[in-house]
Amino acid sequence: MPHLVILYTPNLDRPAAEGGADMTALCRALADVMLAQRDEAGAPVFPPGGTRVLAYPARHFAVGDGGAAGRAAGGTGEYAFVYLNLRMAKGRSAAVHQACGQALEACVKAHFAPLLERGHVGVTLQIDEGHEVFDAKNSSLHPLFAKKQDSHADAVSRS
Repeated sequence: MPHLVILYTPNLDRPAAEGGADMTALCRALADVMLAQRDEAGAPVFPPGGTRVLAYPARHFAVGDGGAAGRAAGGTGEYAFVYLNLRMAKGRSAAVHQACGQALEACVKAHFAPLLERGHVGVTLQIDEGHEVFDAKNSSLHPLFAKKQDSHADAVSRS
């Protein structure tokens, strides 16, 4: 963990010129923002091997009034929606939660700026922290990044 899951209306899968957004680029940008976060002591907030950003288009959806208000406002009546939910384990401070949320929001707003300006899109970002009632992890990713960090530390100590 952490996992950032994005659910979105599939009309966003179109090219940007047709009112869509590059969701793969958004995933990478959000993962990079997460990996850049530091706590009060300067330590990474999220482990590289545990950071995941996944985006899923909703095959079936209904948004708002189906487009009536959008058409009345002179638009196409097509709406889009994006829901982002970051789930993280307990133990981080309120300041870290706030900083992470603001950094992720800035990334999302920048990514969707053209749609927010000229289209009808809703974007929600939520961060949840919770106590797991069951938590099993099986990963060969964490050791990969531990080796990378150890190699970097060895290289720094030799210089």
